[in-house]
Amino acid sequence: MTDQAKNHTSNILAGTPISILDLAPVTEEGSVATSLKNTIDLAQHAERWGYHRYWLAEHHNMPGIASSATSIVIGQVAAHTKQIRVGAGGIMLPNHSPLVVAEQFGTLESLFPGRIDLGLGRAPGSDGATSQALRRGPGSNGQDFPERLRELRAYFQPDPHAPSRVRAIPGEGLNIPIWLLGSSGFSAELAGRLGLPFSFASHFAPEYLMPALDLYRSHFTPSEVLDKPHVMIAVNAVVADTDEQAKYLATSQQQQFLNLIRGKTGRLQPPTDDMDSLWNAQEKALVQGKFSFGAVGSPNTVAAKLESHLELTGADEIILSAQIYDHTARLHSYSLLAEIFGNTTEV
Repeated sequence: MTDQAKNHTSNILAGTPISILDLAPVTEEGSVATSLKNTIDLAQHAERWGYHRYWLAEHHNMPGIASSATSIVIGQVAAHTKQIRVGAGGIMLPNHSPLVVAEQFGTLESLFPGRIDLGLGRAPGSDGATSQALRRGPGSNGQDFPERLRELRAYFQPDPHAPSRVRAIPGEGLNIPIWLLGSSGFSAELAGRLGLPFSFASHFAPEYLMPALDLYRSHFTPSEVLDKPHVMIAVNAVVADTDEQAKYLATSQQQQFLNLIRGKTGRLQPPTDDMDSLWNAQEKALVQGKFSFGAVGSPNTVAAKLESHLELTGADEIILSAQIYDHTARLHSYSLLAEIFGNTTEV
């Protein structure tokens, strides 16, 4: 463990499970094949470094993200690791038949018992045209998410007094943890009412974080799943040996946010020394707002920031995301993050 990380591992950090949200970045000079190989490599390192979960996200029509076939990538990551929990952060349920999701994750759980998580969101994970291509019509806009969720859960645990002619095989009878994911209050309140764990997307919607957590906790009803609220927060975290190096690496993700603000998509760009030549004042403020709940810097800087986030939110877990252009630098960042939380990274 580095001296910096050792000196700043507080009790709150050491006691918090850490996980990785991997968007499987496709770099400007890379390929989808390389991106997926890097995902497997990072997951194998994450397992050795004591990370608790490794989640992949469903996004479509985005040249810079390789995890659109999310359940397939989850299967590959699980097959190349041994113990770390692997799952979706998340599957966008309105894009899919609940039966298909139950069968896919039932298959994953059957292959890798006790290791699969199913995080669910209600957004399309892309633009409107792609959403229509996925959902084959305007009728599925996410408002029926509670009904789809109820159907999905019934495939896993059917009511014996109301037998259905349609069964999820594999899937039926399996205990696959379901998380609700959100960037606003809708899923937060629903997760609370159902007594499910909740993960908030504070890595891109920090302004709604605390209201959503308040909604979740105030509406929480104990269930067979949980007897008390359980929160995980997502944080953009880029760590390097110095603050300057980390800020430089983080400009790749800043460029990605900038393109999204402009309505453009593309591959992850190399870091730059001159962001001011790329954005105007309004765009700079918007991008920096997205990073307001992030943590970028040396181990000292990031440890203090993450401790503050955990104290503010009272989160039970934290899931870390880093869109770093160079794979070696990304590995180093996650290694330093593990050390900040008191994990051993020596191999």
